[in-house]
Parts: sequence; structure tokens; C-alpha cells
Amino acid sequence: MELFQSPNLEVISITVAIAAVAAAAAYFYLNSKPKGCLDPENFRNFKLVKRTQLSHNVAKFKFALPTPTSILGLPIGQHISCRGKDSADEEVIKPYTPTTLDTDVGYFELVIKMYPQGRMSHHFREMKVGDYLSVKGPKGRFRYQPGQFRAFGMLAGGSGITPMFQVTRAILENPKDDTKVHLIYANVTYEDILLKEELDSLASSYPDRCHVYYVLNQPPETWNGGVGFVSKGMIEAHCPAPAADIQILRCGPPPMNKAMAAHLDDLGYTKEMQFQF
Repeated sequence: MELFQSPNLEVISITVAIAAVAAAAAYFYLNSKPKGCLDPENFRNFKLVKRTQLSHNVAKFKFALPTPTSILGLPIGQHISCRGKDSADEEVIKPYTPTTLDTDVGYFELVIKMYPQGRMSHHFREMKVGDYLSVKGPKGRFRYQPGQFRAFGMLAGGSGITPMFQVTRAILENPKDDTKVHLIYANVTYEDILLKEELDSLASSYPDRCHVYYVLNQPPETWNGGVGFVSKGMIEAHCPAPAADIQILRCGPPPMNKAMAAHLDDLGYTKEMQFQF
């Protein structure tokens, strides 16, 4: 009887051993993954390690995370709350979207346009390498899974490009995501265009999946993009048509957001097809 039962006992032992190894591997994997540095309830301080002036009123700020392998832990399309002091030394809190992803380990970056009367603009204008920025998050309603939509249409104005840029990078740099991106980006002048070099690089690297159309209210003499304000005709020409498997994202100044919502409604995009950051 013992000889008859021993093969079964051996199989059971091997099965238990395999299960134990698998469980141990899963535990190691889950616990070895970098944890995000953000706290949704409390502000945490991050050191400014590099500041790059991009134009007279735009700068890129690079902040170090606790270790070279740390990640910020910000879901795609969400933002962080930044706390600082205005010119009257009063506290101010404003949301910003990093241009980096969690694949950029050890640091995160913010591209900030500093307005003359902006309260948080004053804080960033005064920041020097070695200073700390208080950050809390993640924040935001946007949720995205690779392949969730066939295509995105994006309507951005001014600094509203930052969440669009983050989402676009996440999509295009994921080899398992074949979602297409159609971006209309509006500004007043050519000098106001943020992240143009990066956007042009993405469009050039992924010509079948990324299309960028610039619109300027005051274009230079030689200009082959759109002129004036973003119109219904521009949306029809450069964004995917209304469909259940597309979504239109918009982010810009309040007047632009309101105008774009009206255009989209007129063109037949349902509320489910639209999202405003």
C-alpha cells in the first residue's frame, strides 16, 4: 500500500513546493516595486536640483526624489498640488501636471509659465537650486488604461498642454498601447508654445499615431498652422470623429474650455466622449 501511495505523495509535495516558490516570487515582486513618494493627505518636500530657463517667462524645474530609484507615483493624467508663498508672503496652493512619468525614476519635472500677476508664479520665479517645493497628491478624476480608446482628440491652450503631454508620452512610449493621439494646441504667439521641441519629436517618432496641429492668434509672417481661435472646422479636420471608442480631452483657460465644450456639443460629441482637466 505504501508503494502505491508514494507517487501521489511525491506529486503533492512537488506541487506544494512550486506553489510556495510562486508565492515567494510574487511577494518579492510586489514588495520590490518602487513605491510612490506622494501622499494624498500631507505635503511632502522635494529638493530643486536643476532649473532651466526656456524663455523669458517659462522654466523647467527638476526635483529630486528620495533615492535614484524612487518614483513619484502619479497615475497618467493626474496632477499634484504645489504649495508656496506669493509676493505678499501668503500661502498659495495650485495644481500642476509634471511632464515626467513614473518611468523617469529618481526625479520629476515641472514646466512652469510664470505670469506677472500670478501668485504661484511668484513662488516659482523666486525658487533657486537647493530650495524645496511642498507637494501633495495625486489629484484628479482622469483614469486611463492602455487600449481604453481607439483615439484621443486633445484641445489644449497655453499651459494646458502639460496633462496632454503626459498622457501622450504614456501612450506612445508603451509598446502595448496602439491608441492614436490628435492634438490641437492653441497659443497667442509662437514664443508661447510650450514643449514644442518635445511635441515635434513625438510626432516625428510616431508619425502614424501622433498628430499635432498648432494654432496661433498672432502668428509670424511665415506660418503653416492654424490662425485665430480653435474653430469647429479645425476640430472636424484634426480630431477623430464622434464615436463610442474615442475621447476628446480639453485643458486651457476657462473661456477656451467653454468655447470648446460648445463646439464639441455642436459637432455631436456626447458628454461621455468629453473630458476636461
